[in-house]
Amino acid sequence: MAAVVLSEPEKLYIVHGVQEDLRVDGRGCEDYRCAEVETDVVSNTSGSARVKLGHTDILVGVKAEMGTPKLEKPDEGYLEFFVDCSANATPEFEGRGGEELGAEIASTLYRVFSSESSVDLKSLCINPREHCWVLYVDVLLLECGGNLFDAISIAVKAALFNTRIPKVRVLEDEEGSKEIELSDDPYDCIRLNVDDVPCIVTLSKIGYRHVVDATPQEEACSLAGLLISVTSKGTLTSMKKVGKGSLDPESIFEMMETGKRVGKSLHIALQKILDEEECLGTSRQKVGFLG
Repeated sequence: MAAVVLSEPEKLYIVHGVQEDLRVDGRGCEDYRCAEVETDVVSNTSGSARVKLGHTDILVGVKAEMGTPKLEKPDEGYLEFFVDCSANATPEFEGRGGEELGAEIASTLYRVFSSESSVDLKSLCINPREHCWVLYVDVLLLECGGNLFDAISIAVKAALFNTRIPKVRVLEDEEGSKEIELSDDPYDCIRLNVDDVPCIVTLSKIGYRHVVDATPQEEACSLAGLLISVTSKGTLTSMKKVGKGSLDPESIFEMMETGKRVGKSLHIALQKILDEEECLGTSRQKVGFLG
């Protein structure tokens, strides 16, 4: 991600403000910027969402395709993550610049979704050992303006909420061979339960305090942070230290508690937006991904 270079006076101004719980844009340490969330923005997907958080712009598409269950989990479907960093998002993504970040984001998403309870993978099984649904989750970074991981996790949860998978019937003939019949009724579909899908909360340590949803300027003042995934019930499912600096145990504990508290609020706000969009049905005006 493009590094922001700040002068010493600019850094001091940001750091001193954070110690007083007053950030440059007027937010408190535990406040997120206003996020714009829109679902069903890409027509040829099973589910999609676009999230704009400050100047960070993320597009996620989910495609459900039939595949074969993994040998170690014969009665489950699975998720595959692909991350593409648009060269327009920041000059550092030109050439091979975005590949490293893309791989880091994908591995973080795999870890976040490795929890057994995050998505009911058994509901994606069609025929044990033979057929299952594979959800290909494509993440596109359109613009980077700080706090990438949180924005991506919000977009992934919104896209999974929007995902509709066709209902399937398994027909068996007299000889025992099986045939799969997909329903062609768009309303005859399976919806995923996203209640336990975690969101990521990144806490950046600045001075002796920590902030959520850091801007690029605040990220430049932070030597270390914690990236935690939290469910809607406030359960912490994974944690990773980021940055080159160190964190003392007391700071880590405080950041975990903040992350749980802020994460619960984030889930409530996101679910409210998703439910409101759902209620509007087909009548809602779409901004769309080119809007």
